[in-house]
Amino acid sequence: MTSSTLTAPGERPIDVLFINPSSSAQAYQDLALTFAAIEPPTWALLLAQSCRAQGFGCAILDCDAEKLSLADSVARVEALKPRLVVFVVYGQNPNSGTTSMIGATRLAQEIRAQAPEFPIAFVGSHTSALPREVLALPYVDIVFQNEGVYALHNLLRGNLKSDIHRVAGIGYKKRDGQGTSVMFMNPPQSVVPQERMDIDLPGYAWDLLPYRERPLDMYRAHFWHAGFDHSKRTPFAAIYTSLGCNFGCDFCMINIVNRVDDGDDVHAANSRGMRFWSPTFIAGELEKLARMGVETVRISDEMFFLNRRYYEPLLEQIVSRELNLRMWAYARVDTVRPAALDLFRRAGIGWLALGIEAGSQLVRKEVSKGSFQEVNIREICNTVRSSDINVISNYIFGFPEDTLQTMQQTLELALELNTEMANLYPCQALPGSPIHRRAIKEGWQLPDSYAGYAFLSYECQPLATKHVSAAEVLRFRDEAWQTYFSNADYLALVERKFGVQERRNVEDMASIRLRRRLLGD
Repeated sequence: MTSSTLTAPGERPIDVLFINPSSSAQAYQDLALTFAAIEPPTWALLLAQSCRAQGFGCAILDCDAEKLSLADSVARVEALKPRLVVFVVYGQNPNSGTTSMIGATRLAQEIRAQAPEFPIAFVGSHTSALPREVLALPYVDIVFQNEGVYALHNLLRGNLKSDIHRVAGIGYKKRDGQGTSVMFMNPPQSVVPQERMDIDLPGYAWDLLPYRERPLDMYRAHFWHAGFDHSKRTPFAAIYTSLGCNFGCDFCMINIVNRVDDGDDVHAANSRGMRFWSPTFIAGELEKLARMGVETVRISDEMFFLNRRYYEPLLEQIVSRELNLRMWAYARVDTVRPAALDLFRRAGIGWLALGIEAGSQLVRKEVSKGSFQEVNIREICNTVRSSDINVISNYIFGFPEDTLQTMQQTLELALELNTEMANLYPCQALPGSPIHRRAIKEGWQLPDSYAGYAFLSYECQPLATKHVSAAEVLRFRDEAWQTYFSNADYLALVERKFGVQERRNVEDMASIRLRRRLLGD
């Protein structure tokens, strides 16, 4: 195994070590062994490249990819002797910032116990949602209030001690005259503006990732992204072409990392908006990946299929450069432009993830603040699939207005559409989302652990609806998942489109049953 986490004599000392913690075993249960993806730590890569462009020495420790024990992880930190340890607690799934706190808190606690000389900082969506709560953890010294780019640069320019009070965009602790730890929140800092995206977030530090034989071979694509063929899942990369989202759905927290207001009631919908890298810049990053031998790539943008000004020239450059990538991207059912689908397919986008969310139009409009336009979901799915693009349909069970009947409507719609892949989630009040603020104000029961926010964990505790208990929501979701992936029509579709062995692989996945504390397991 080759890793970039050891500094050779004469190389620049490490100013900052970015840690991607491992929480997969608890978050995904037995699915983590074979079926769950292992994604490269996108924000750690972005922050590292940004800091290197400012002249700082950086390293990345990816505990998830390398499957490191706590002891091995601490030993790596001690060998590197970084000035600052930063836990990058992000993830491409909406709940990952919170569920990644499972591994982050364990390792941070161990570093503090075994190597207390290293200052520890946290950055990410959960930290942005609850900065004071994270800073109150005894092993956390510094928190970043938003994406942290400028705050991190300014922090590293100082001595991390006497001048820390001057760094906007962070919270920190120091001891008073009686030795009591006191928390301070500095004024907010801006996020990187549109006009400086290519300059201040200049790409990905791919070379800092660990690998066995070739770059990115320790990362694993989603099972379906590889056509249910395990042999095509690695090497794998994920990349953003834009950051943020223009919408403010109740259940989503992705925009919380854009916050520039440190008020307690701020949620993701207060910070909506999108920023884009230039198409030429992103095409260059994708070409780097292609030259490294990567073929399977996720476009992680929440709203890739939205702004023609950016996606059209990017896709045209991908086509002209003949990168031959296998990619997937997100779209809303009301933003799909049929005329653009041919360009998507020619550029290598073979899958579109559509946020259908609920079978009931009334339920869907309630949680999206009415921002979904009236569209024919069946027609959109058929149009996408007729363009030789597979569909991943996303559904959520347990919205506040859901009943057993409306959840059944959602399942029936999923079975009718019978798309090549479906994600079926229980509704969670994710920290940073509008519905989380509402849950706190109205006294709704929330999970008592980070793992409780993990959709597939043993501790998973979704919201109760106005009509259905949390346990009923979870039971319905799990039974719906089994119904979908054992459905004869679905398995016949997989066999017809992908092959006999691929169907068997899906059946193997469906044979793994999740254990749930809430259901008495």
